[in-house]
Amino acid sequence: MIIKTPSRLHLTLIDLNGSLGRIDGGVGLTLEKPRLVLEMNQKGSEIAVEFKNRQNIPVNVINDYEDKIRNSAHRMIEYLHLEGGYSFTIHETYPSHSGLGSGTQLSLAVGKLLSDLDNREISVPQIANIVGRGGTSGIGVASFDEGGFIIDGGHHHGEKPDFLPSSASEASPPPIIARYDFPKDWKVVLVIPHVEKNVSGEKEVNIFQKYCPIPLEEVQRLSHLLLMKMMPAVLEKDLEGFGEAVNSIQNIGFKKIENRLQKPVIGEIMQFLRDAGAPGVGMSSFGPTIYAVTDSPQSIVSAANDALADVGGNIIETRAQNNGAVR
Repeated sequence: MIIKTPSRLHLTLIDLNGSLGRIDGGVGLTLEKPRLVLEMNQKGSEIAVEFKNRQNIPVNVINDYEDKIRNSAHRMIEYLHLEGGYSFTIHETYPSHSGLGSGTQLSLAVGKLLSDLDNREISVPQIANIVGRGGTSGIGVASFDEGGFIIDGGHHHGEKPDFLPSSASEASPPPIIARYDFPKDWKVVLVIPHVEKNVSGEKEVNIFQKYCPIPLEEVQRLSHLLLMKMMPAVLEKDLEGFGEAVNSIQNIGFKKIENRLQKPVIGEIMQFLRDAGAPGVGMSSFGPTIYAVTDSPQSIVSAANDALADVGGNIIETRAQNNGAVR
């Protein structure tokens, strides 16, 4: 059994003020590349993890993938009351903790393979709850499930009373309140500079605690921008309007905090891509992945190569995926 998952961009969290009784909310986009390809076979009595081209994969990625596969497999095996062992082979990977959502895709892929093998019809949000994903943002779960451009409605205070990142939250995946096909002729250029990630683990938890609640007027401004500019721009295929919205949200609410905490080179690269003509440039989640939405990818890729001259990094030309994971 083989499953192929997309990756995702997390454009912004919406409401980290909470005055209306809900927190979080997210906006995201599903991507064709990079992708995860995972194979599972029933074999032996333990959980085994193998990598194709292991020699080309960083040790930290190998360790992270192994931990997530084993954790998710054990949770699903316990939930489904399965016996025996399983072998997982990763044919394609993409970087962990880069802002592209590899952890959620990997965990859900394991859960989906095991539930399908057992002929159990378990929804993707339920699998996410079992394997412990989607506690802050529902974008990764919805990307795996349906793909496209996604907005989730956050969590009720009764389920999640505190401001926490997904890594520290046990809340269920939030409801999806909007999902649209994204224009396929719009390209997305990903720029992943070789810089040490500034924020993860306990430090990420501390940031949520320090900077939240976000001022209400910023949440209101962001909500207005999403409802009356970004969402209509997707439906009307208005690239300039969508790009303006992407650029604007970099300086509003929690996304402003996420950007402020990056190394200066992140902001410099983003501005470099805008100056090269990209209609919209942003940072996914806590980075370091930068994305540029454009209908002229060649010039943006060329500019990205120049921007990475000093720090190095990877450039991926991709586009939206309007469907979820496939088996």
